[in-house]
Amino acid sequence: MDVAIYDFNLWSLRDALINAHRRGVDVRMVTDSDNMDELEIQEIKDAGIEVIGDRKEGLMHDKFVIIDRSEVWAGSMNFTTGGGYMDNNNLIRLRSSKLAEDYRREFEQMFVDDRFGADKIQNNPNPTITVDNSQIAVYFSPQDGTLEHILEAVNSAQESIFFLAYSFTSDELADALIEQAKSGVNVKGVFDKDQYHSNSGTEFDNLHNAGIDVNLDGNPRLMHHKVIIIDQQIVITGSYNFSNNAEHNNDENTLIIHNHEIAADYLAEFQKIYDLSQR
Repeated sequence: MDVAIYDFNLWSLRDALINAHRRGVDVRMVTDSDNMDELEIQEIKDAGIEVIGDRKEGLMHDKFVIIDRSEVWAGSMNFTTGGGYMDNNNLIRLRSSKLAEDYRREFEQMFVDDRFGADKIQNNPNPTITVDNSQIAVYFSPQDGTLEHILEAVNSAQESIFFLAYSFTSDELADALIEQAKSGVNVKGVFDKDQYHSNSGTEFDNLHNAGIDVNLDGNPRLMHHKVIIIDQQIVITGSYNFSNNAEHNNDENTLIIHNHEIAADYLAEFQKIYDLSQR
């Protein structure tokens, strides 16, 4: 079990990892060095599990787990009490040995080769795979030029683009959404209100002034999603906030999933958050 997680303090997951280690499972962890002093991470280390920090200015911002080289858990959720119980987050489980190999190569760049952020190299053997007739693409930041692929998907929209954004400061993505709205595509979004008030360069006002239906979330905690849903059939999700740091400095992972059933689940989450949001 390989775990790449920005922050970790969930007791239940601490116990699960320690128990797996004690029964002989090979457990490895990468985290952001700023969070290495979390008590639960120290307890994991004390149990004999090796934990590596990034020791870089950029964030090791990934949130993924690889199990038995055959499945991947990924999304926006940090393994914290807030992330699991109070914030809006998403987590997706995908069973594919090819996808697991992509994530394992990324993990080992960090854990084995001590490459983080801009030091990493492109090393993704299966950037696009098919699982149960659904196309799935995976991109890692900063080496894979993730924004280019997000823009390609956004620019392909014919009917609708709905998004949930914790942090959104990308001029290029905002410009693409504005152009799509001008062409008649239905564009709606919800921003995390705390990030709106604290983020320098947030795109909320830019999109609002362009006539796009954007709201601030109603969760007293965090609206932590980083999700775009296109034409009710494509989902973009992962750890990647729509920001310059996510594109150029942080360790991130992004999935682009072509599956209308998965898109329907994400649309239901979007609608729930949108209905509770406010101008």
